[in-house]
Amino acid sequence: MGHTYLVTGGAGFIGSHVASRLLDLGHRVVIADNLLTGSLENVPDGAEFVRLDLADRAQYPALDALRPRAVIHLAGQSSGEISFECPERDLDINARATLLLAAWALERGCRRFLYSSSVSVYGDGSPGRAMSESDPVAPKSFYACSKLASEHCLRVFDQTYGLRSTSLRLFNVYGPGQNMANMKQGMVSIYLGYVLFRDLLEVKGSFDRYRDFVHVDDVADLILLCLDDTRSFGRVFNVGTGRGTTVRELVGLMLAMCAKPGFPVRELPGTPGDVFGSLADISLVERVMGWAPRVGLEQGLRGMIDFYAPRAGEGDVRAG
Repeated sequence: MGHTYLVTGGAGFIGSHVASRLLDLGHRVVIADNLLTGSLENVPDGAEFVRLDLADRAQYPALDALRPRAVIHLAGQSSGEISFECPERDLDINARATLLLAAWALERGCRRFLYSSSVSVYGDGSPGRAMSESDPVAPKSFYACSKLASEHCLRVFDQTYGLRSTSLRLFNVYGPGQNMANMKQGMVSIYLGYVLFRDLLEVKGSFDRYRDFVHVDDVADLILLCLDDTRSFGRVFNVGTGRGTTVRELVGLMLAMCAKPGFPVRELPGTPGDVFGSLADISLVERVMGWAPRVGLEQGLRGMIDFYAPRAGEGDVRAG
């Protein structure tokens, strides 16, 4: 007999992948999502869906019948650029929602809480060196501030009320299911959206910037691995590959795979809060959990291109 899991953001990119995995394992999955960036088309067959703003305490009675084994909190606004448009709303969507959800979980007797944090909490980090969980944190965007605030709130819940949380600092996650129409969120999906569905690729910031791209399947693997494993309780883990790729390398690889070597590319000024480089030190999660990424960038990018290329010319490219 399967267990019941609450997956927030399950109508979005990472959440829908995790929900599908849990359903395949025979579990009951309840998805809570406000559909701000997600889509009902992403909700996997067999999952129960509740439209809910997690930042609004008054809406939580819609979940009162649930007694989940664990909460997998993947909902949130995940664009640093967008966070500058309305910092107060960003704080609500990310930090306030996490605080309310953790309190709700404890009220329901649920002590297991997995949270999707972000590489952005490090800010610029130490140039030329991989970012470690023990490094100082220095957010450069309101989004990053809200993610770090959520981590600290969960730590207080753990220490004070016995919550068993795990925060996963996700680096640049990519793969099928990303919102290809959102040009302010997800470097791979942004650039691929331009290449497949538009006539010009616009790059905001230097081509020498670098990122650590991790495939959504590898992220889902780690979430499921951590779910019932006590070694992950109270931990903060980096989730990346330990391999950096420059924007120039990514664009070149993407154009070659799409057979568009002469595709026009324009460099534009960078966006507020953007960092020059980010690279994950994943030695902690490798040592503690025995997890390592399996999907290389070329393999993952090829799968993503094969998934979306047939849709070129269609009107709606929001998601998978």
